[in-house]
Amino acid sequence: MIRGDLSNRLVHLTRGTSPQEAALNFQSIVRERALIGSNGYIRGGVNCVCFSEAPLGVLTQALAAPPENGMRYSPFGVIVSKSWLFQKGGRPVIYQAHDEYDLLSDAQKFRHVRYEPHRNVDHTWEREWRIQTDSLALEPSETTFVVPTRAWERRFHQEHIDEVATTSALLEIPLDDPMPWHFVVLEDLGVEGFDEYDF
Repeated sequence: MIRGDLSNRLVHLTRGTSPQEAALNFQSIVRERALIGSNGYIRGGVNCVCFSEAPLGVLTQALAAPPENGMRYSPFGVIVSKSWLFQKGGRPVIYQAHDEYDLLSDAQKFRHVRYEPHRNVDHTWEREWRIQTDSLALEPSETTFVVPTRAWERRFHQEHIDEVATTSALLEIPLDDPMPWHFVVLEDLGVEGFDEYDF
């Protein structure tokens, strides 16, 4: 079914207390080729990696909004397919009342997200998926990186070229190693307002 509010992709956006910290967090993801699980906002203290099934075009509208509007994410991220994450054990969260947590089996409790709209506890807009893991290895064929500007995309391409050149020099053999990652650039989608993320 084709709908503008659905996507067959999942987006993990980075966070940081400042644009610089968010950028450093993202650079670490690219360098390590993995997303590290955490247990913030996750009842039970298990580590998970979280995604949103909201289409990127919808999320970018919120990313471009002023920070005082409550958006806690940055314009850096990772996109994977739903089917890839599902095969690895990722699932949509279960939005439910706080006291319904124990109705879930132990194997499913990582999916619980508190939902009590009568108490203004409503995060359903995130349309969250989770995978319970300490670390999720990223495969270049299954991963697209989100960056705010073309300058960021060029930066990662140049870093890859420099790394290949250094390895070639050390091994004393020519290497032809194309950039393994794909990027989507938010400014190419017509989203502006990322000047604070310049480097």
